[in-house]
Amino acid sequence: MTRPLSSFAVFNLRRRSLLRGNLLVLFSFAASFRLSGFPHTRATLLLVIPAALAMLGMFDTLRCMPTRRNLYHGGVILLLFMDTLAICLILFFLFFPYIV
Repeated sequence: MTRPLSSFAVFNLRRRSLLRGNLLVLFSFAASFRLSGFPHTRATLLLVIPAALAMLGMFDTLRCMPTRRNLYHGGVILLLFMDTLAICLILFFLFFPYIV
């Protein structure tokens, strides 16, 4: 007997999922890379959408933070650092054409 897709944590928004948060951040980073046209950056406000999705993914990763400090806690902190770096790069792609 097969389980319905809604029983998996990735597809159920009420359950915590590290995979969903990380995939959301990485796919939004890849989309921002394509939208910005790097290395020939161009100004586009469509980069606001991947930035918002990456912030939602970071919040989803933050939901998985345990209260006790252990190795899992340290792994989630490393993933949050990765999310922060991806968000900074997306915001760089968004604001750099307007600065130069």
